Amino acid sequence: MDIIVELNNVSKLFGTKKAVDHVSLSIEKGSIVAILGPNGAGKTTVLSMMLGLIKPSQGSVRVMGKNPKDIEVRKRIGAMLQEVSVMDGLKVRELITLIRSYYPDPLDISQLTPLTGLEEEDLNRFATKLSGGQKRKLGFALALAGNPDLIFLDEPTVGLDVTARRMFWDKVRTLTALGKTILFTTHYLTEAEDFADRVILFNQGIIIADGNPDDIKSRLTTCSVSFKSDDPHLREALLKLPHVSDVYEKEGRIYTITEDTDSVLASIFEHKYAVKDIRVEQGRLDDAFEQLTLQPEFDIKGEAN
Repeated sequence: MDIIVELNNVSKLFGTKKAVDHVSLSIEKGSIVAILGPNGAGKTTVLSMMLGLIKPSQGSVRVMGKNPKDIEVRKRIGAMLQEVSVMDGLKVRELITLIRSYYPDPLDISQLTPLTGLEEEDLNRFATKLSGGQKRKLGFALALAGNPDLIFLDEPTVGLDVTARRMFWDKVRTLTALGKTILFTTHYLTEAEDFADRVILFNQGIIIADGNPDDIKSRLTTCSVSFKSDDPHLREALLKLPHVSDVYEKEGRIYTITEDTDSVLASIFEHKYAVKDIRVEQGRLDDAFEQLTLQPEFDIKGEAN
């Protein structure tokens, strides 16, 4: 097992606020890892320490076995940030050529264009004149220009439509087939569910879930029975049922999280509860995300503390 990133007991303080609290983790080479969490959870601070942009207050961060600021590390990483700043007066081809010149073994432009979706006509346009979607492609190209082994993608598909997002992740899968390691953040939880090999979920500076998406979903939201109801006592009654780990309300629907949907449905019909629009659904990653980050009384196994 080749470890490309390792954090050992890392904390980061900004004044009196602890943004990251004794975090330890390791990331394997060739994997796609999603770093998730609500605003202020600590994920951006963790990524910044991995990139060598800030120092930990405690603990150690190693990237490819070295300090992230080491020049040998910087030669082998690439980063795509949310905002792509480009130089005035340069065409796309010229900008990519400039960034490639900083690295000892860069990718050829002929390799970058199929990987990023840039067209020949895009290369001859001024970078400042690109559309939002084209700028995302340019940002991806600049992150890959140095032929990095480790690639950081910060909200890489913001502003892209569904088709463009799927095409982007198809390209990312191509990179992992070449041995590249991908770390990304996203607010599109379906992306993490569909494309990540592993999800690391942060909240209040600590890791509250770590595993592949299916594992996290199976622990937290195996299945749900949801419906609409005006009965104020129904949630309390459902919580008393065997195999029910949680009952919560979202967007006007009551969700019952359970390992046995049949028994929940049987109880509803037996007691003739006033419900309508019943749905039975497999657990989703966004359900797990919500339970873990918004309902701290539930631990990693989805059980009440």
